[in-house]
Amino acid sequence: MPASIFESILNKGTKGGQVSAREETAREWFRKQAQSVTQVNEKSLQDSELVSAFVQIGFMYMFQYDPKYKAELPYYDRLPLVFPFDVDSTGFTGINFHYLDLRSRAQLMDYLYNVASDDNFDKNTKLNLSYSILKRLCKIPYYKACTKKYLRNHVKSRYILIPSKEWDVAIFLPLERFAKKSKTAIFNDSRKIITG
Repeated sequence: MPASIFESILNKGTKGGQVSAREETAREWFRKQAQSVTQVNEKSLQDSELVSAFVQIGFMYMFQYDPKYKAELPYYDRLPLVFPFDVDSTGFTGINFHYLDLRSRAQLMDYLYNVASDDNFDKNTKLNLSYSILKRLCKIPYYKACTKKYLRNHVKSRYILIPSKEWDVAIFLPLERFAKKSKTAIFNDSRKIITG
């Protein structure tokens, strides 16, 4: 995640008295600031100091991905932004915010804050997630449209850990890198999945 974009938004919020992700008004402020960013240099993602060789349940990650069955898939995201909630020997399953339009991302994130491990929003803060928790937690099943399985041997970069205080910024940055379809078409498909 490009530190300069985060630092700029977070510093502006700190000076303005906002506290990321702790109160609804602060969350809305950070979301509006992130939406105003129109471009992100993908190469700058590799400059992050917060990289990892593996993922843990409940933390947010971004990584480069090349799906095994991309020829059969109608579309896919080459730069997922994911909260993993199930890890196994082949990879992990998680919710990728990029498959949702901005309004749906905000609403899903608001649900997820209810299962944050604490209110500190520091390096230890994570979401207490599982598929059954998602089903119980979400009044509107946004997770159905963005739950994806990622195979470890098709991840083409290290994992960039997104700190909890930056979750609201990350979900609104224009980082999705879809293949085969436009994001408008994908968002429309996601709405159909959500509404059944």
